[in-house]
Amino acid sequence: MTGPLRVAIVITRLEGGAGVLALRGAAAMDPGAFRLTIITGSGNRRLMTSAAAGLEVLVEPSLRAPIAPRSDLTALRRLSSLFREREFDVVHTHCAKAGALGRLAAHRAGVPRIVHTFHGFPFHEFQSRARRLAYVSVERRLGRLTDMALCVGTGVAVEAVRRELVAPHKIRTIGVAVDGADGAEAGIGPTLCTPRTRRRARLALGIPADATVVGAVGRLTYQKAPEDFLAALRELGREAVGVWIGSGELAERVGRLAMDMPGVRVVLAGERTDVPELLPAFDVFALPSRYEGLPTAIVEAMVCGIPVVATAVNAVADVVVPGETGLLVPPGRPDLLAGAVRHLLDSPAAAARMAAAARARLGDRYGEPALREALTAAYLSPADSLAGTPTQLGYRQPG
Repeated sequence: MTGPLRVAIVITRLEGGAGVLALRGAAAMDPGAFRLTIITGSGNRRLMTSAAAGLEVLVEPSLRAPIAPRSDLTALRRLSSLFREREFDVVHTHCAKAGALGRLAAHRAGVPRIVHTFHGFPFHEFQSRARRLAYVSVERRLGRLTDMALCVGTGVAVEAVRRELVAPHKIRTIGVAVDGADGAEAGIGPTLCTPRTRRRARLALGIPADATVVGAVGRLTYQKAPEDFLAALRELGREAVGVWIGSGELAERVGRLAMDMPGVRVVLAGERTDVPELLPAFDVFALPSRYEGLPTAIVEAMVCGIPVVATAVNAVADVVVPGETGLLVPPGRPDLLAGAVRHLLDSPAAAARMAAAARARLGDRYGEPALREALTAAYLSPADSLAGTPTQLGYRQPG
């Protein structure tokens, strides 16, 4: 009996940029050639609802982000059993925890093909050397079980090669998928910034139409360094409204810090489903991350036409070319972040030039078709790729 290739997509939490990319990738695939199941430990309501609308979603509560030996062993056992019972042809994991447990479980269950996406890495310069080396060692061992590694951005791919995480011939570079980035569907995806869309976005956020607005989109986590965003606003030296769209475990702490900044107005908008419509509210998009892969929010801001300042980490430079498509600053330097934002606010012609160049440079690399092509190639073995699609090849589906 022939049928679609069965693919399990395993992600620790269906949220943030990684969750968006995993879901958009799954939704982009041809249902006649691939039958996809999302397996996750948790997720935000918006993405979980979107996933359940067109895909099978299985929740495994023992799959959690923090290292917890008892839960981790339970997740490993349950995932191994699930992979055997469902006889998946491909297991595709995302992020560190799901990448470790999912790949181990797939290997134990004898899954024919194992794919992993590096959105970034669990190791970074803000950790102790011992911890960083331990993570690198674990990733190298997991790399031996991996048939294909998809790296979100060139910087991530280069680091994977440099650290010898996976054999070089198994590494591929992909981009994030932003609705409308390929220009295929007018009016879909981030709203182009115009005087009208800016007024409407500021009205939705409760911000005066004539305000100067510096904004960011991301989870309120250590990785995103929201406290540096607040410090940069304080250093800016001019009246401006700071807007952060997103929620996370640091929400209460960031709220308290914002309250202790007299003379600086900060809007913590929380989790929103209308981010594309809110982006035109920003005069400058500023993301102060300590470490990253390639943030979807930066690409969305560029599609919208907003000038960008970001930190020079991992694959951010794929899209933020200093002085050409935006400005980069070192992580952990809110003073330099403030200076870069100030330059764009004080030089509107230069800011507009960079925003236009960024939008033009994106081309069709960050649209759904490019992601679908990359995933299709990753899910097929080299021999399959030469021969045709899974349905054409007559894959046997056990009945």
